[in-house]
Amino acid sequence: MNSLYQSSIQSLPLLGHGKVRDNYAVGDDKILIVTTDRLSAFDVVMNEPIPGKGMVLNQMSDFWFDKLGHIVPNHLTGVAPESVVAPSEVEQVRGRAVVAKRLQPIMVEAVVRGYIIGSGWKDYQATGSICGIQLPAGLRQADKLPEPLFTPAAKADLGEHDENISFAEMETRIGAELAEKIRSISIALYTAAAEYAATRGIIIADTKFEFGLDKDGVLHLMDEVLTADSSRFWPADSYAPDMSPPSFDKQFVRDYLETLTEWNKTAPAPALPADVINKTQAKYLEAIERLTGQPLKV
Repeated sequence: MNSLYQSSIQSLPLLGHGKVRDNYAVGDDKILIVTTDRLSAFDVVMNEPIPGKGMVLNQMSDFWFDKLGHIVPNHLTGVAPESVVAPSEVEQVRGRAVVAKRLQPIMVEAVVRGYIIGSGWKDYQATGSICGIQLPAGLRQADKLPEPLFTPAAKADLGEHDENISFAEMETRIGAELAEKIRSISIALYTAAAEYAATRGIIIADTKFEFGLDKDGVLHLMDEVLTADSSRFWPADSYAPDMSPPSFDKQFVRDYLETLTEWNKTAPAPALPADVINKTQAKYLEAIERLTGQPLKV
């Protein structure tokens, strides 16, 4: 399987490199988004790629954009990525890129939590609430929440941690009407996705969505959606509360990094052993096959 750590498209103007994605301008109104095999953990980009990971993320997003398109418009244009690059660059985009609408991003991440885990669990242990939303006493780690919670986060610069904010702060930043619309749509997206995933033996514990506005002010779902990078996917057959369940994502990398007492979770990243890379790759490949019923298209 070919691996791509960083793209090198010369036929289009480079807009920038993110943690995982490389963006190029396609005219004035579209963007080529190339999903590389880079992996970030604790907001630090690792030095080694996870072969095929970018293809998994790209094809998983396409799957969800199609399945959830009736809820909110999305950034897809239907233009083939292979048609906008030079012939010599086609292999860099095949299976791992999309041509998207160029939108004005909303600088708030829309986080939906269906289970109590991660930073939400730490918040609950300390305060009895998550992001200021009071919850019943006695919840255990990984318990299903009474109802999905919308807990927005302010988007941080590359290499910085996103910051949880209250819904009131979100309203202040982007306006009450748009904030409420994003909250409503985000919960609808999560609910529909969680119901489908359950039929495939997957629990979606939480996820984050990103939105943007087109030139007419129409809200669009953008970037990635319900991937193993933006969500916690748990296999239903091994789920149990009162523990941190195994997941279909970069948990092998996180677990390994947590053992490195000399690394302070800032750049530069430590080297990843081959077995950690291989186990992480296997989890991503299993995730897309279990979710879609089809193996990765390479």
